[in-house]
Amino acid sequence: MRFPFGRRGTTTGAATGTATGPRAGTGSRTGHEPGTGAEPSPGPQAAATTPGPDPEAAAAPSPSPEAAGPPGPDPEAAAARGPGPEAAATPAPTPAFRPGARAVLAVVAGALPALAFPTPALWWFAYVALVPWMLLLRSAPTARRAALEGWLGGLGFMLAVHHWLMPSLHVFIFLLAGLLGLLWVPWGWLVRAMLGDGPSGARAVAALLVVPSGWLLVELVRSWEGLGGPWGLLGASQWQVPPVLRLASVGGVWLVSLLVVAVNTALALLVVSTAAVRLAALVGVVVGALTVGVVWWGVGAPREQGTARIAVVQPGIFDGPGGADRRFARGEQLTRGLAGQDLDLVVWGESSVGSDLTARPDLTARLTALARTVDAPILVNVDARRSDRPGIFKSSVLIGERGPTGDRYDKMRLVPFGEYVPARTVLGWVTSVGKAASEDRRRGSQPVVMSLPAEAGAPELRIGPLVCFESAFPDMTRRLVRDGADLVIAQSATSTFQDSWAPAQHASLAALRAAESGRPVVHATLTGVSAVYGPDGTRIGTPLGTDRSATSVYELPLADGTTGYVRYGDWPLYGALTVLAALCAAEGMGALRRPGSGPRAPRARRARGSSARPSR
Repeated sequence: MRFPFGRRGTTTGAATGTATGPRAGTGSRTGHEPGTGAEPSPGPQAAATTPGPDPEAAAAPSPSPEAAGPPGPDPEAAAARGPGPEAAATPAPTPAFRPGARAVLAVVAGALPALAFPTPALWWFAYVALVPWMLLLRSAPTARRAALEGWLGGLGFMLAVHHWLMPSLHVFIFLLAGLLGLLWVPWGWLVRAMLGDGPSGARAVAALLVVPSGWLLVELVRSWEGLGGPWGLLGASQWQVPPVLRLASVGGVWLVSLLVVAVNTALALLVVSTAAVRLAALVGVVVGALTVGVVWWGVGAPREQGTARIAVVQPGIFDGPGGADRRFARGEQLTRGLAGQDLDLVVWGESSVGSDLTARPDLTARLTALARTVDAPILVNVDARRSDRPGIFKSSVLIGERGPTGDRYDKMRLVPFGEYVPARTVLGWVTSVGKAASEDRRRGSQPVVMSLPAEAGAPELRIGPLVCFESAFPDMTRRLVRDGADLVIAQSATSTFQDSWAPAQHASLAALRAAESGRPVVHATLTGVSAVYGPDGTRIGTPLGTDRSATSVYELPLADGTTGYVRYGDWPLYGALTVLAALCAAEGMGALRRPGSGPRAPRARRARGSSARPSR
């Protein structure tokens, strides 16, 4: 496989043969085609022949052993030995493991990065977790094998990051992981192309850009809502590292993913390369560390401007007989205990109200009375069939002291299989296998920014609601902040996965959204984990775990100003696409130059009857 950055171990053009005897090494032409491997000459006279003499005379044997010197190599013995010295210079790579063992190792290596996410939350492990997978890919005997192991590693990664879906999807999760794992097929080929065969210095430098860009392209594609959304982006594992969160304010979670994969690539190069290439890899690690340091020092934290007192109500009830009525009653009871707390807003979790408020005026009256009791509006979430239009919606509804304010946000991005079944006419059978949605939810049409009543002497507070799954999408928070939101509210419910890694991992996403947007984010759930993060992504107060049925009040610092990510958007993605486009262009130009890039070498003179051409 050719490569534009000078892959080592390839041979082009004619190779120079050798001859034994006293006249060897005189610069004579050998009797073989360029690039086919040297063939031994019939004798020392033939080896010393210049292009002028008759080929028959050159091929004639010497009259005596004394005149001829030591006998030349036997052609039949040379043929039995196989290719000449050029082929011996580039032996085919020998796999370190049998194919079956390599397949298992690929799945395991692909699963390792999941340990960097909550609940294990080994954030530092993300910087080395890809190295075993990369080393396996670079040692693949063929590009096709590297692509296969890219798929197997992707399958392992998707299973590990989404293993908590198994109670809902059962065996269907293996099919989904296998399909999504295909996204890593080109990445597996790319790693082998950039890191295999002992890369040169130029290719090592290119690998530090190309390999992370390839990974980011995979994250971009799988972030599409229909493929499951951006859950488990590698950069999201750094949610509790303040300097890296500052980097997210510049380029979003995408820039953090680039950094993490670049460090893994540099470490892989340090393991397998020569001293010169190791130096380039070490410089790459230093540059990455300096970049984080410069951003931490040069990009200021969001400028605080005022505070807001926000209460989160976590009833701790979801399923069971009369679940909707019981969780409403528990939320009502907990909210009453917040009276006199001088609150700006009370937040309930996703699906906290199980009936349409227009059809249930009694529920509306109870919520209005609660708002008067706590002297603050209440943001609830209604999961019900609407009376004014067909279908089931999940809607954030603001209730004031006089009833619903009229502000309502309908969830726009739905969870595949959990809230709708893609291509239901084809895949509807999955409802009989797992807990897939029996009826598709309906989508909202646009984001909404709601205004809270302004207090005397205080500016108006504007909130931007998101519902559950939507907090995983960086662009949605960015859009709300650009529309004027001072505070982002994520109403969630991960009760189905209560005893898994999902609740903690979901709560951690709010830290990334806060750092990216420069606005505080409240993550309120029915059964935990509920958590709150300041405008720089640091956690505020104590989260409510999955074992709590309680309320908590948080004093949130507000901030103004605009982060680099809000201003410039997903520029790291465009940079990664540019790098990959440049790689493809370089490879394409190289392919165009190869067939006739230079003058042809003259054909070597052949002795009549040699094995290089058929005899007449």
